[in-house]
Amino acid sequence: MNDPSAHSPRADALEALLRERYSCRGYRPEPVPPATIERIVEIAQRTASWCNSQPWQIHVAGGATTDALREALGQHLASRPAAQPDFDWPEAYLGIYLDRRRACGFQLYEAVGVQRGDRAGAERQGLENFRFFGAPHVAIVTTDAKLGVYGAIDCGAWVSNFMLAARAFGVASIAQAALASYPAFWRERLGLGADRLVVCGISFGWPDETHPANSFRTARAPNDEVLRWIE
Repeated sequence: MNDPSAHSPRADALEALLRERYSCRGYRPEPVPPATIERIVEIAQRTASWCNSQPWQIHVAGGATTDALREALGQHLASRPAAQPDFDWPEAYLGIYLDRRRACGFQLYEAVGVQRGDRAGAERQGLENFRFFGAPHVAIVTTDAKLGVYGAIDCGAWVSNFMLAARAFGVASIAQAALASYPAFWRERLGLGADRLVVCGISFGWPDETHPANSFRTARAPNDEVLRWIE
């Protein structure tokens, strides 16, 4: 791409943050200062939303509260409850979407030493979602039930901007649909009303760069796979 109009320092800075951000699955124990979290949220608040409705509400835990939630969620899962998310999971991954999903999973399992076909190992790694991957902080993102799927879409945009803002401060994160599997748990723990739907969680903190799960990066499709010009 040689067109000078396609380059700008601000675009380059945004691209750098996008390239630096990754789904972190291993964290150092020290907490992020509250002032830094406040600033990250303040930046994410610039997210666009339908009619500026800003449907997201965020519950953030740290320290002993995170540890208590980690333990309570583990106890909840011990009885193997059925997942009952507020939003339906994808009906199926087919074609290129299945290929990309598998590629991501194989990269993760290879990094942490889970061999293909090792279902017990894959389950152990999956349970790390509910330990927040050892992160010192977890955020639960909810939307207003009356806004339906479009409220959830707005929340997704907020989550993306939160993660980019966090990266700007050197804070790593991972967005987790898995934490929305059991909304009844979060409603009880967080005192949420029936009018709030659980969209996802975000585990975040300072990254453990030596953790094997943080040793790989996923690929992105080139423009010619996603861009269609209308002529």
